Amino acid sequence: MDLGLKGKRAVVTGSTAGIGFATARLLAAEGARVVVNGRTQARVDTALAQVRAEVAGATVEGVAADLSTAAGCDTLVRAVPDADVLVNNMGIFEPKPFAEISDADWMRFFEANVMSGVRLSRHYVAGMKARDWGRIVFVSSESGLQIPVEMIHYGMTKTAQLAVARGLAESLAGTGVTVNSVLPGPTASEGVGSFVSQMAARRGTDAATVERDFFRTARPSSILQRFTTIEEVAAMIAYVCSAQASGTTGASVRVDGGVVRSIA
Repeated sequence: MDLGLKGKRAVVTGSTAGIGFATARLLAAEGARVVVNGRTQARVDTALAQVRAEVAGATVEGVAADLSTAAGCDTLVRAVPDADVLVNNMGIFEPKPFAEISDADWMRFFEANVMSGVRLSRHYVAGMKARDWGRIVFVSSESGLQIPVEMIHYGMTKTAQLAVARGLAESLAGTGVTVNSVLPGPTASEGVGSFVSQMAARRGTDAATVERDFFRTARPSSILQRFTTIEEVAAMIAYVCSAQASGTTGASVRVDGGVVRSIA
């Protein structure tokens, strides 16, 4: 399927690794002009080199900026004033008992996971409306529907993303600009892979055993009973960014392996 993205400029935040990188790579393969973002120039340069090596003829550029701050968002929009596609993927997570989550932690998570997407969407939506075409995607999580007791502050931000995305979509009624959320479940990202490997080493077992135990005890409702891959999540993100997804807006699309027990 041709996703109709050739020549479109796509900004993918937090795209030097994991879901963001897989999304940037896939959009580049579809002919989009992709902007890769990460916190450091070294990470951005490495990601750009990898995309160029894996995607023949890829058109990619990079911007190093910490989008958890207003100044970082300003850096990105100054470097890339206009975009057809915005994938708000950048985010942080951290398991911590509720009683130990400080006010600073709550604000840090809200700034990184929610305000980064708010600030960038607010900037780029004007150009999308003027052209009557655009795609904004918030990469949320099944944790926005089933708040994880081990990181309530993270779950709160993922729910907030769903609210922002839905409200923004409704504000764009009758235009060619769509806004959607994609909700991954437990995914084999770089951070998760490191966590599983460390846990296996501590237990004196292997990563496969740790993965099986995780789904047996922590996510027993999973139908897949395995981590989704970053490529599986990126495929859904790329689809809702596409011209073919013109009928999908204001939606929360799950790639959670069936973790959420719901038929709607």
